[in-house]
Amino acid sequence: MFSNIYIKQRIEKSNILRQNGKNPYDNNAKKTISNIDFINKYGNAPTSDIAKEDNSINSIREFIAGRVKLIRLMGKATFIDISDESGNLQVYISKNDLKSEFEEIKKILEVGDIINVSGYPFKTKTNQLTLHAKSFKILSKAIIPLPEKFHGLVDIELRYRQRYLDLIMNDDVRNTFKIRSQIISLVRKFFENQGFLEVETPMLHPIPGGANAKPFITHHNALNIERYLRIAPELYLKRLIVGGFEKVFEINKSFRNEGIDHSHNPEFTMIEFYIAYKNYKDLISLTKEFFNFLLDSLSLPKVLKWGEIEINFNNFSEISYKDSLNLIGGIPKEIIENKEKLESYLRNLNIEVDSSLNYGKILAIAFDNLVESKLINPTFITDFPIEISPLARRNDSNPNIADRFELFIGGKELSNGFSELNDPLDQRERFLSQVAEKEKGDEEAQYMDEDYLWALGYGMPPVAGQGIGIDRLIMLLTNNKSIKDVLLFPAMKPQKSEFNILKEE
Repeated sequence: MFSNIYIKQRIEKSNILRQNGKNPYDNNAKKTISNIDFINKYGNAPTSDIAKEDNSINSIREFIAGRVKLIRLMGKATFIDISDESGNLQVYISKNDLKSEFEEIKKILEVGDIINVSGYPFKTKTNQLTLHAKSFKILSKAIIPLPEKFHGLVDIELRYRQRYLDLIMNDDVRNTFKIRSQIISLVRKFFENQGFLEVETPMLHPIPGGANAKPFITHHNALNIERYLRIAPELYLKRLIVGGFEKVFEINKSFRNEGIDHSHNPEFTMIEFYIAYKNYKDLISLTKEFFNFLLDSLSLPKVLKWGEIEINFNNFSEISYKDSLNLIGGIPKEIIENKEKLESYLRNLNIEVDSSLNYGKILAIAFDNLVESKLINPTFITDFPIEISPLARRNDSNPNIADRFELFIGGKELSNGFSELNDPLDQRERFLSQVAEKEKGDEEAQYMDEDYLWALGYGMPPVAGQGIGIDRLIMLLTNNKSIKDVLLFPAMKPQKSEFNILKEE
């Protein structure tokens, strides 16, 4: 961080403004145009020598506001680069125009300050569009210096912890989050165009459900009961299907009290959607349509670069869970079909296996270690083991598998979908199995949800449901390999604070 002396100097300058009768945090700002709109509007203005002020365009008066990024003092003139959300604009200030303000600029103004300037457009001798200032004032005096311009903010840890500083210094970061907003808007538009109703369901749940995950627990003072932050909105959305809605979606924040890595954050965004009278195969078709819509709307190619790899969206494929273990993971078929042999096979590869786990979970360990990272092009993995699919419908031909898929892209799971289980008695048995797993020590196993079972008792139509991870989707579409690069404020371990630098000694 910066030495106290620089902050003290800046505080002294803000006090000088106060002594001169000016508020260093002025609230009377006027902004008539953004920097980019100024450039687009006056980019064809006639070239004018700096010394001339009789240009026909000088009757125009525009007000801009933004953060000072660069100051170039040149005797009786000053050039300032001002940055706002849209970009940078050069401002020319002459002592002949602003005599009293000019001295203030020389002695008080610093990089990082936020200012308000009005004037007219003209072009310099080098043909750069510039605003010729006729008024100037400081709106907000920055008392902490920005990082040195030419090295910028490169400390990854600091960028995540002080995202506001990251956004000030790195235009490409700010652009990523603009694209994030655009992607979420397009996701909403796609499902609205498909006739889905957007709904909102609770974030505080009496029973954590909808996915296998460890929940965050809180206490509701008024009711004097424990509540759980939402793991997934699934069970509430399916209650709405029971109630008569046939197409619903929710773009939701969910929370899982788990590890943090390049693709996991304990607080994350996803979309879940449910459609009555459809099955998981219909969802696969809808998902392909969804990706084509996003790529076309964002003017992205169908062969997309993601880090060092290329992902071909012209090449969606589909393969069953066990076939993927054999054809992609390289495990012989006869080993896949035998739990004990599979355990031994995995141990020989130095993959840790707990023999108390059921067969489906052993298969999942094999898949996670030997298959997932190899699924680069969009791949739908189908026919999941029923043991790891507590909310999915059993396959009619094979009761040991679920009518379920997961979509993998770039070696990561991006989406999970299935034909929903609507048999309340089968669902009760699945919940009981989950409860038994929890009693054995599985913190991620699901709870018994009696109210949801009661809802199913009234009859839920055949329904297909799917979740898509919005954060991972944005990572993919913005070419970012870490989830922290697409979250404005990712979860970080607390650090010793240096913010007491602002305290009086």
